[in-house]
Amino acid sequence: MKKVLIATKLDGVAAELLNANGNYEVISDPSTDLADLCAIHPDAYAVIVRSEPVTAEIIDSLPRLKVVIRAGAGYNTIDCKHARKRGVDVMNTPGANANAVAEEVLAMVLADMRKIIPADASCRNGKWEKSKFMGRELAGKTVGIVGLGNIGQMVARRLTGFEVRLLGCDPVIAGEHAAKLGIDLVLMPELFAQSDVITFHVPQNDQTQNMVCSDLLQHCKDGAILVNCARSGIVNESDLRAFKAKKNLRFLNDVYEKDAPGPKSVADISDIMLPHLGASTLEANIQAARRAADELIEFDEKGITSFIVNRDIPEGLDESFCELANLLSRMCLKLSPLQGKPRRIETSFYGQLQPYAKWLMVPVVAALYEDFDRSLSYAEALHYLKEMGIEYVDRETDPAKGYESSITIDLLSSDGNRAMQKVSVRGTVAESRLMVTRIDEFDNLFFEPHGHSVYFMYQDRPGILGAIGVALAASGINIEDVRNPHDARTDRSLAIMKVNRRVPDEVMQEISGQIESLAAFRIEL
Repeated sequence: MKKVLIATKLDGVAAELLNANGNYEVISDPSTDLADLCAIHPDAYAVIVRSEPVTAEIIDSLPRLKVVIRAGAGYNTIDCKHARKRGVDVMNTPGANANAVAEEVLAMVLADMRKIIPADASCRNGKWEKSKFMGRELAGKTVGIVGLGNIGQMVARRLTGFEVRLLGCDPVIAGEHAAKLGIDLVLMPELFAQSDVITFHVPQNDQTQNMVCSDLLQHCKDGAILVNCARSGIVNESDLRAFKAKKNLRFLNDVYEKDAPGPKSVADISDIMLPHLGASTLEANIQAARRAADELIEFDEKGITSFIVNRDIPEGLDESFCELANLLSRMCLKLSPLQGKPRRIETSFYGQLQPYAKWLMVPVVAALYEDFDRSLSYAEALHYLKEMGIEYVDRETDPAKGYESSITIDLLSSDGNRAMQKVSVRGTVAESRLMVTRIDEFDNLFFEPHGHSVYFMYQDRPGILGAIGVALAASGINIEDVRNPHDARTDRSLAIMKVNRRVPDEVMQEISGQIESLAAFRIEL
């Protein structure tokens, strides 16, 4: 019998499923501190938690531990690296709370539009202030959804019955798929300008940090409602504070820098504040509990490892090639003249990489979709692409080309009005260093994108390289390496420069406009 510790308040279905299996001894004790529970049961084989921290010390206290399961999506409270050193697999249950978050968004919006919370308090105090609490109807309004992953799409589906107009902004969803959901894809400024309600469903990363700032808030309608059930860091609080009174904005919030008691920095600008209740429903709890039990049973009985978030690279595959696949995919997206409208992904894994094609395809998809977890399986990646309306083809490779241990990724995009636009990137790994060997027609580059590098593609003419150098120098940025190939057939040139520090957004935009670039982006590794 394998001992399983359920050290959290989790629906009983998890214990029921594990007990019914007959191979597990389940200890369910949410009231005892996890460290104390582990001390009582040092022979535990698996631990199921929610937000409880699983530290290196806890892992080391369980010499027989093989699996830690987070009944939920986020696993930042688990020391995954130490678990891997100990040979312990860490799993999660992504998607279990998607519907709960989507419904919470609607609940907050409706509560705010109909003034439910203050009206309730007033009525309980014996008052009868009907005119004071005149509300608004959601029907007929325009709702903007920023981020159209699982939760964003579910919000759209839940809104269909309210007869609203749906706008969406997502860098990679196919236009046809968005149309099936009744969503018109627009650029972010337009979404802010036209929407009565704006809800955010994006991860927090370098691209989305402080995304909701004055540049976008200045476009807001008077009285617009902003809903953040995603991550606190995507909203620039100072900018929102400045525009809130000016534009009579409403801010409904469920996320904070830390999930803990104490004062909250957004208290003065939040019209509704909830203590991160997105996943706090009975149904989400049941779903997470069921998924946790099922994953453990399938892991033990069928060897299914789809939800392991700290899994090893398979024997024989250099981990650098996973990073290479991710890098090349990101570059394709940045190079695409129709960024955000991919229709088809084609990959070629040459030489010794061919047996690992399915494994390498996962980081390709993760590069295009921030909310797709790299721990997921090939089958789940295929399903995800299908949900986003993207076709995937892994091409049969020709050994005669001599591209030993190389990866080629082609990204085909279309906005529905034009023919497919294709970008293609190839790379390899040399002495554990990632190398970009080809970008579209520019071959034999062998450029190492380590550190800070910038890329500009443009129609060739005299003085462009110098103009880029002058603009960088004016910002105190030094060029450490440069490639500047030219293709006579297309009359295009490519400037790739390794620089000594990060090039600011405004400098990239200035250079791009000055040289009328066809593509301009940076890579930081």
